Amino acid sequence: MSQAAASTPPAAAAPAEAGAATLQRLRAGELAGASRLDLSAGLDEFPREIFGLADTLEVLNLSGNALRSLPDDLHRLHRLRVLFCSDNRFEAVPEAIGRCASLEMVAFKANRIARVPAAALPPLLRWLILTDNLIESLPAALGQRPRLQKLMLAGNRLRSLPAEMAACRALELVRISANAFEALPEWLPALPRLSWLAFAGNPFDSASEAAAMRAQAPAIDWQRLSIAQRLGEGASGVIHRADWSQADGSRRPVAVKLFKGAVTSDGWPRSEMAACLGAGAHPALIEVLGRVAGHPEGSEGLVLDLVDPEYRNLAGPPSLASCSRDVYPPDAHWTTRTALKLARGIASAVAQLHARGLMHGDMYGHNILWNGRGEGLLGDFGAASFLPPDDAARSLALQRIETRAFGCLLEELLAHAVPDDAADADEAALRAALARWQARCLDERPEARPVFAEIVRGLDDCAEAAGL
Repeated sequence: MSQAAASTPPAAAAPAEAGAATLQRLRAGELAGASRLDLSAGLDEFPREIFGLADTLEVLNLSGNALRSLPDDLHRLHRLRVLFCSDNRFEAVPEAIGRCASLEMVAFKANRIARVPAAALPPLLRWLILTDNLIESLPAALGQRPRLQKLMLAGNRLRSLPAEMAACRALELVRISANAFEALPEWLPALPRLSWLAFAGNPFDSASEAAAMRAQAPAIDWQRLSIAQRLGEGASGVIHRADWSQADGSRRPVAVKLFKGAVTSDGWPRSEMAACLGAGAHPALIEVLGRVAGHPEGSEGLVLDLVDPEYRNLAGPPSLASCSRDVYPPDAHWTTRTALKLARGIASAVAQLHARGLMHGDMYGHNILWNGRGEGLLGDFGAASFLPPDDAARSLALQRIETRAFGCLLEELLAHAVPDDAADADEAALRAALARWQARCLDERPEARPVFAEIVRGLDDCAEAAGL
C-alpha cells in the first residue's frame, strides 16, 4: 500500500551524535555556502552561528530539539524559504518568523502551541503545518495570505476557522481532522481550488465513523497470522506481509496493517480504519479481508489482500517546490489509452466511495498503485472522511472538491501520455475528449463540476469510442 504524503516531511532527524557533529561543523565554519541545514542536537537555544549562512540558507530544519523560542532577528536569514521546527517545545508560533520576507513553508508539528499570533504569519506563506498542538483558534489575518495553498491543522482543539479565510482562493489542501468542529465552515466547499480535504474525527463526524466501525468484517485471530517482513510504514501504522492459516490447513499470503494510536498529519488512525471498513469491495481498491482480533498488546489492525509486487506507485508525493502537486519520475510515460484505462478504474472506485458516504480526501497519484498497463489500486485512506448523511446539498459540494483532485490527476496523466504505435485521428480525438473532462473537473466554479457518477459514464463513452 502507498503511504500518505499530504505533506513533504523534513529529512529524518539525525541521531544525536550526527546532530552534534553538524553543530560542530557549523561552529567551525565548515558549512559556509550551505543552502540547507538539518540540525537535531537536543538544542534548547538557537545557535547564532546559523546567521553565518544568511546569504545562502534556504531550508532550515530544527525539528527534534528542545527549543521554546527563536531569535527576534531571524529575518536576517533573508533567503530562508522553508522552516521546520516540529517536535520541539514551542507554546506559541514565534512572531519572528512573520518578519521573514522570503519564508513560504512553516512547520511546527507536535509542539505545545496554543497561540498563533497574526504577526507570526509570513507575507508569502504557502504551506503551514501546525498538526498535533493545542490550538483553539486562528487569527483572522490568515485570510490575508493570498498565496496559501496547504493548511495542515489535524490534532488540535479548533471549533472553527476564521471567516476571513474565504478569501484564500489559492487554498488547495486542508486538514482539519481530529479537532472539535461541530460543523464544517460553510464557505469551505466554495473555495475555487480546494481539492484535498480531511475532516474526520470531529464531533459532527462521529456518528458516521462509529457506524462504519460497527460494519461487518470477519474477526481474524492474531494467532492465525504468521507475521513476516515489513512492507512499509506510514504515519498511521505499519504494514507487514503475513501468512493467514486457513481452516483447511492451507496458508494464504496477506498484508496486515497495525494501526498506531497517535494523531497523524491526516487525523486519527481509527478514522482511517473506519473508512477502510466502509469502502466496500471494488477492483480498484485493496480488499479488506477482516479485522485483527486478539493482538497481544491490544493493537487494532486490518488484514488486507496482498498486492502483487508488480504494482508500484504511480508518482512520488509533492516536493517542497511543487507544494501541492505530485512529482513524477522523468521517464514516466504511457499511451493515452492506458491513461484512460487507469482513470476509469480510479473514477469508478471513487464513485463507489461517494455512493457509500465516503470521500477519499487524498486522491493523488502517489496514493495509486498500478502495474504499468492501466490497472490501478487507490490506497491510503488516512485522509478519508464521511459525507453528511442528512444533507444532500452539502454532500454534493464535498464530492465536487474531490472532482477537482481527479482533474489534477487527469492533467498529470495526459501530461505524460505519448501516442502509441497506432496513433491516428482516434488518438487525437481521445486526447481531446479527456482534456475536456479535465477542464470540467478543474472548473473554479465548484457547482459546475461533474460528480463522479457522471465522470464514469463519460469515461465509459470515451472507452467505447476508442474501442476499449
